[in-house]
Amino acid sequence: MTLLPGGVDPEDFESLGQPQAPNQDPTPAPTEPIPQQKTASANPGLDTPPPTDEEQVPQSRFAWRDLLGEMLLALTARPARTLLTALGTILGVAALVATLGLAKTAGNQIVSRFDELEATQVSVEPQQGAFESNRQTSAIPWDAEDRLTRLNGVTAAGTITPVETNNQLTRSVPVNDPLGQTEFQIPVVATSPGLFQAARAQLFTGRFFDEGHNERGDQVAVLGPGAARRLNISRVDNSPAIFIGDESFAVVGIIADTARKPELLNAIIVPDGLAKDRFQLEAVSEVLIDVEVGAAELIGIQAPVALAPNSPEELRAAIPPSPTRVRSDVQSDVNALFLILGGVSLLVGAIGIANVTLVSVLERTGEIGLRRAMGATRRHVAVQFLGESVALGGLAGLLGTSLGILTVVVVSATREWSPILDSWLPFAAPAVGAATGLLAGTYPAWKAASTEPIAALRGSA
Repeated sequence: MTLLPGGVDPEDFESLGQPQAPNQDPTPAPTEPIPQQKTASANPGLDTPPPTDEEQVPQSRFAWRDLLGEMLLALTARPARTLLTALGTILGVAALVATLGLAKTAGNQIVSRFDELEATQVSVEPQQGAFESNRQTSAIPWDAEDRLTRLNGVTAAGTITPVETNNQLTRSVPVNDPLGQTEFQIPVVATSPGLFQAARAQLFTGRFFDEGHNERGDQVAVLGPGAARRLNISRVDNSPAIFIGDESFAVVGIIADTARKPELLNAIIVPDGLAKDRFQLEAVSEVLIDVEVGAAELIGIQAPVALAPNSPEELRAAIPPSPTRVRSDVQSDVNALFLILGGVSLLVGAIGIANVTLVSVLERTGEIGLRRAMGATRRHVAVQFLGESVALGGLAGLLGTSLGILTVVVVSATREWSPILDSWLPFAAPAVGAATGLLAGTYPAWKAASTEPIAALRGSA
């Protein structure tokens, strides 16, 4: 047997490189271990480790200025729709501002008139009330005017008593009545001369009777404008005369108007010194006192004592209420009515904003999905839609505040009032509008933030 160099059999050499039979079991040569490589698994969630917090929440590339730009773009894309949406809130805020402003302005105006007229009026009557007949006795003396004018703080005082004429008719001479009516049933009152000043009566023509007429019992009379029209008397320079029953009276003056005691406007006014003799007037029914501002309460205490020092408890003095209470009552009454209307308008405005914002979410489903796919988080989407509704409510609040202030100014100008507004109102009203938008946009913003990106993109396809 011939061997090749190295001791290799030639048959074995020829068999090298030839495929071995299946039944052959050659001993493999030892080899180095092959390093294992990572292979993809059919279920990567089971084979791969859980991602870290940074991998779970990717960093968004959206900045807050981008959201602000998108809000402005959404609000200005359809200006007519935005304006109509904000109209309810505008009207609601305007109603609130106008209500509070007009209530304060009107309350101040009423209190100003109250201070000018009502706060300076005190009246004294017997405790038993108004007279039922002119023969009823009273604790008020005939010289009540003199007694009261001596008190410090009293500017004028006068007595007033209805006169019972036993249904005697009144007529004027001469009578020029085209309807043929010559006699009238006109009320007659007896007063002291100081009543005209206490009642702040204004003279149309002629003069008022004085203390001399009263002491002498002169048959003179002053007519209210209503009585003068019925008797067809418009001037006194021709010395007109009227008859009350069979008694004649010279008309010395005609009243134009009176700030107090409106019953004088339709009456015939005669001196109480005359009424005691001609109409058997035996008692005074009331005393009207005009006082200085701030003296009403004190005069209300002193007047009964001055008129009836032995029995002041028989008289009752009526003094005006406090101006502060009047102001608060007026404002509360006005506010209670109109604040309800303003609240209803705000509710309508909030419903309008919520409705339109929700419709906008449905219309912009594809936009929401695209932004979520590009990296926007739920918070970004919620803040955007909530910011749009708040901006819309705040803008409506500004416009409503301006409209409300303009309403207060215009109404005050037409009524010749001084407009008054609380200093906090122009700042609080826009905040109310923004709060309305915040409440109205909460649900639509949550709806938009809960939209899944894939569902949004499919829904918009």
